Amino acid sequence: MKYAYSFLAVIALILIAWLGSQIPGMQYFFGVAVPYLAIMVFLGGFVYRVVHWAKSPVPFSIQTTCGQAKSLDFIKHNRLEAPNTNAEVIARMALEILTFRSLFRNTKSEIYAGPKITYESSKWLWLFALAFHYSFFIIVIRHLRLFLNPVPDAIAWLDWADSMFEIGMPAMYLTDAGLLIGLIYLFGRRLVNRQVRYISLLNDYFPLLLLLGIGITGVLMRMFLREGVDINAIKQLAVGLATFSPVISGDIGSIFYIHLFLVSVLLIYFPFSKLMHLGGVFLSPTRNMRNNTREVRHVNPWNPDIKPHSYDAYEDEFRDFMVDAGIPVEKQPAPQKDE
Repeated sequence: MKYAYSFLAVIALILIAWLGSQIPGMQYFFGVAVPYLAIMVFLGGFVYRVVHWAKSPVPFSIQTTCGQAKSLDFIKHNRLEAPNTNAEVIARMALEILTFRSLFRNTKSEIYAGPKITYESSKWLWLFALAFHYSFFIIVIRHLRLFLNPVPDAIAWLDWADSMFEIGMPAMYLTDAGLLIGLIYLFGRRLVNRQVRYISLLNDYFPLLLLLGIGITGVLMRMFLREGVDINAIKQLAVGLATFSPVISGDIGSIFYIHLFLVSVLLIYFPFSKLMHLGGVFLSPTRNMRNNTREVRHVNPWNPDIKPHSYDAYEDEFRDFMVDAGIPVEKQPAPQKDE
């Protein structure tokens, strides 16, 4: 039922935007007020979460290592699995962020009759996750053409490259297909795989379905419902939002308000959800720390400032108790004078 509640929540959001956009005067609310509110919540929440994480102390040296750390010269050092310098940490982080390296190396375990456990490849998850994330990233960059006038050549070239195969009329974007296919796989995996389904929560299904709703409404608006959408009015509104002088002219179309409202909900939901791994991955101590514990002592910032206590000072403080307990001491206590 967890995915059913998420599905109903997305349907409710669609109905709110559709019915609300039909009310005279509410177009300004859904086209201007809600997007501005969403952007403020997104930026404020994102900055707050990142600053909060950055200020958190790291009490332990807990970097993830899967290879030989730097030690003696004749022992080969695995620079990516146990980075010793900042440059090696940056290289490891770049591979993780740009290629999902840890997910590529991930394996899944299955128990068969016997009982017998096997470890198998899990490359499909890596492939579809990579396709979804890169498709989403390119779509966001591509949408900047709506907010900029004139459109930079780099964005125009990206728009052309994304639709270079000219499938359908108007030409279908490859990233639209990559986004939807990736999301369908990630959502279906949570339904089909019983282990993943067991640990999945409502906040795992909701963002997937919300992103699916954004992708589907975007494709519908471009490919199938173009006649009811005024692209010039959308461009004017987008440029107005970017320059803080928004204007709603003409009948843009209900599908646009639904699409924009879902995007606004995603922006509001983003800083308070698991989607914040976008910023958190850079602040993960398991990834951004150097594996140099053989060279540098990691100091716990939570430890109190304790002054060094030598053994001589320790014995001077507890000598009498040590002698009474039969513990050998280096210096015998001074004989007591008879009264």
